[in-house]
Amino acid sequence: MIASRSLRCLALCLLLAACGLPAAAVEYRIETVAEGLEHPWSIAFLPDGRMLVTERAGRLRLIEDGRLLEDPVGGVPAAFVRSQAGLFEVLLDPRYEENGWIYLSLAHGDARASGTRVVRGRLQGRELIDVEVIFDIQPPRDRPVHYGARMAFLGDGTLAIGLGDAFDYREEAQRLDSHTGTIVRIRPDGSVPEDNPFVGQEGARPEIYSFGHRNVQGLVFDAATGRLWAHEHGPRGGDELNLVQAGRNYGWPVATFGVDYSGARISPWTTRPGMEDPVLHWTPSIAPAGMTLYRGAQFPQWDGSLFVSALVAQEVRRLVLEGDRVVSQEALFGEVGARLRDVKVAPDGALFLLTDSPRGQVLRVSALR
Repeated sequence: MIASRSLRCLALCLLLAACGLPAAAVEYRIETVAEGLEHPWSIAFLPDGRMLVTERAGRLRLIEDGRLLEDPVGGVPAAFVRSQAGLFEVLLDPRYEENGWIYLSLAHGDARASGTRVVRGRLQGRELIDVEVIFDIQPPRDRPVHYGARMAFLGDGTLAIGLGDAFDYREEAQRLDSHTGTIVRIRPDGSVPEDNPFVGQEGARPEIYSFGHRNVQGLVFDAATGRLWAHEHGPRGGDELNLVQAGRNYGWPVATFGVDYSGARISPWTTRPGMEDPVLHWTPSIAPAGMTLYRGAQFPQWDGSLFVSALVAQEVRRLVLEGDRVVSQEALFGEVGARLRDVKVAPDGALFLLTDSPRGQVLRVSALR
């Protein structure tokens, strides 16, 4: 049985207001589906109605018949858990009903050397079987932060993985001999597509798809337009939303709108020739986390919008798109009053939110009829 908090709210559509039209009221209800999770990080929906939720502490949990099962899924590889390190994204293969593959990203290693790893396996009952490693970041680092670890399948069936700069290695985001601060693209079995932009280039990692990123925390492919959207944490300010294209340089740390946490200037430039400008930047920072593209029947007013969960801002930002531009933003779900780690669209068109807390919650946002 789903426990309801019955929070009834009204959200105004900023796009209509900006066009001088009457604001359309969007009525929704927020219900608690599960609670008591240790820093939940990602959620995925199984075809049979069950849900998978990762806990950064290293556990993969099942929600079945509206109830969080007490025992975690067995067979999940051990993650390195410290500071920002742990178990991250869970993602179903686009052909899941044919092949059963489930993909997990996690921190692998120890305090001396760790990095982002991606594995895949199949769920048999409440056990992950046939587990195999398909990607390991090179080189690993001695800092348990900035792993990236968001994933998205592209239209051709390849897998994009967003990575981070391990905080103290930001200059390497401009190098092609390291996965540091990049988005990589691989096949589902871990092999490298021949059309990756740096395949065959001496000194370049063939998995690299784009580079110059700081810490990719949201990754969404829009099948309708063929666009790959990514956002990343800036330092103090300068969070970015980027439209990712093969082989492009996204500037970090040469071009940024942010400053160091000490207040020191990182770079005098916000834009540079040969580097891609962000579509949008958030200064001051909202600390963007999970991101999803809304396609669903429950909220037709939101169709085609990007939804970005935010940790520091404790809200979800709805980004209204026109082509490759963001034309307006709307702050939603601030009444939850918590850091929001992930936002996903369920098969029935409801939105699911994860709160980032030692006793985190899974929340369902549904339309009031």
